Amino acid sequence: MFGGKTLSYDQNRISIMEKRRLGRTEHMSTVITMGTAGLGKVSQETADSSVDLMMKSGINHIDIAPTYGEAMERLAPWMPKIRSDIFLGSKTKERTKDLAWANIESCLDRLGVDSFDLFQLHAVTTMEELDAVTRPGGALEALIKMREEGLTKWIGITGHGPEVPRVHLEALNRFNFDTIMFPISASIFQNHGYRTKTDELMAEAKNQDVGIQTIKMLSRGGWGIQKKDLSTWYDAHRSKEDIEQALWWVLSQPMHTAPSTGEVTLWSKILEAANNFVPLSESIQEAIITRQQAPNPEPKLGILT
Repeated sequence: MFGGKTLSYDQNRISIMEKRRLGRTEHMSTVITMGTAGLGKVSQETADSSVDLMMKSGINHIDIAPTYGEAMERLAPWMPKIRSDIFLGSKTKERTKDLAWANIESCLDRLGVDSFDLFQLHAVTTMEELDAVTRPGGALEALIKMREEGLTKWIGITGHGPEVPRVHLEALNRFNFDTIMFPISASIFQNHGYRTKTDELMAEAKNQDVGIQTIKMLSRGGWGIQKKDLSTWYDAHRSKEDIEQALWWVLSQPMHTAPSTGEVTLWSKILEAANNFVPLSESIQEAIITRQQAPNPEPKLGILT
């Protein structure tokens, strides 16, 4: 389900950003989620201005993780003001029930909240990792305990890497996950195998009414030996025109919401592109994929050339 508009948190500005139903959660998420990885690398002042920009743009969905530096501490002062207006997702990279439970308690404390709307198994990128989190005593049991105790409403799984569509397909066979989160970009879709498995994953997610969150929206390649000028671990599109093309391509896929990139200096361009979004025809989407020229490959995302 596409369409709809939302008001900003202080009601002073009206966002024109599209919202989409996040699967069976029924939450109408803005097509851009506040991805907070970048907040953990900046000062509180910069974080405050970045969060304010997002909230005034009508963003109603936040994704955060305990491994994002000081992101939880940067966002915690905002929670009393915005918690009731947002869909809050977090995650754990721990693989056992006991360690994951300790991580969950730490997340609640660091962020200063009583519960999450969504909690996810984080960075499950191989079958071996999927085995670890889903076996008896695995981290999934901690998330189920969370839901039983009212500490989360929904349970999801995330990952990135060339095998993640195949891994998440299997994950949906093993457990009734409410959401998935994995990378797509026009550059990644030059990898035919990744694209084929992604199409299968999205079809199965639709069949099970699973919310689809897509990450690495601006990824175009790796850094190679060139000097990094962004905080993202992959090389990202930077110009207004390239960001618009990359984001419009992502939003033209059958997904629901895309966490913003981990470089806060790009957030204003991302928001502008999202507010101006026009769905692309299949022929234009294919042309964009064909035109991608990665400065360097990034095998960790399946970008091979």
